[in-house]
Amino acid sequence: MKRTIMSYMVATIVSLAAVIGLAIQPSTLMAQVQNSTGTTTPATTSPVSSAVTNPACGEVVQGNVNLTANLNCSGDGVIVGADNTNINLNGYSITGPGQQSSKVGVVIPNNNNIMVIGPGVIKGFQAGILATGSNNVQIKNIILKNNEIAVFTTGSTNTQVSDNIIQNNNLGIASHSSRGASLMSNLINSNTLAGVTLVNTHKAVITANNIEGGQNGLFLDAQSSENTIDMNNVLHNVIDLNNANGLAPNINVNSYSDDNCMLSNPSGLCMGR
Repeated sequence: MKRTIMSYMVATIVSLAAVIGLAIQPSTLMAQVQNSTGTTTPATTSPVSSAVTNPACGEVVQGNVNLTANLNCSGDGVIVGADNTNINLNGYSITGPGQQSSKVGVVIPNNNNIMVIGPGVIKGFQAGILATGSNNVQIKNIILKNNEIAVFTTGSTNTQVSDNIIQNNNLGIASHSSRGASLMSNLINSNTLAGVTLVNTHKAVITANNIEGGQNGLFLDAQSSENTIDMNNVLHNVIDLNNANGLAPNINVNSYSDDNCMLSNPSGLCMGR
């Protein structure tokens, strides 16, 4: 995995912690591990496989991939190696070495038309699912828990995250420098720093989600624009809806409507308040 990808993950956590005033110290293990010569260690040297029915930890896969057993990984889970890849957890789990590691459950690097579907569980990674530089990634019907970031996208377009349970992570869904995401009908609860956070992200649609039990339910920074947030239940967070720590939404052109929440910053973003 490239050092720049890991740097985005660290930068997202650090910058968000700074802007919302939450003290958090990322572990040094979050940096990409280097060998003694200072070069970045490759994520894997495994050959690309096709139509895989029982992938191993760290395997590069393509085509139709179906788990037939739980994966307990000391490194990365599986790495997508080609466009048009479908990963079906098939009721099984992918478990990593811990959320303070530098490992990822499903890595999607510069690939298009990817599906990661459940039922199944991804837990114990720095990122449960990481999509970078990818287009049209679909993530559906998965439990993502006990990760540093459950779903992380950077430089990606048209990511679809729907019908998932995302709980007990530090960040639930984090989007960095991405466009056109759709977050729909997810149960997002007990994620410490934020349920959903958008950093320099544009034209996302966030609708019909339940977001509870975090420092911020939904946080958008000042560079995130033209996003639509409607018909969500965002409750029992310290701040339910946070538009750039109180920036008027017309300035960064974000739209909030029919959201059931108690406290927003600025005020007036919650339905009936």
